[in-house]
Amino acid sequence: MFGIGMPELIIILVIILIIFGAGKLPEIGGAIGKGIRNFKKSVGETTEELENQKDSKKIEEKK
Repeated sequence: MFGIGMPELIIILVIILIIFGAGKLPEIGGAIGKGIRNFKKSVGETTEELENQKDSKKIEEKK
């Protein structure tokens, strides 16, 4: 994963803990989780919309 090993990951997490503090980490994690969920939802909707357009074009071609 991008050449990041366990020691580097621990250092990054410690720096984040120092910068934001322990009280803010759950809020940051929740915000990141919501962002990822929204991204996945929008990608799924876009894929579904493209498939529907593809299917409707196939139906029109058959007629």
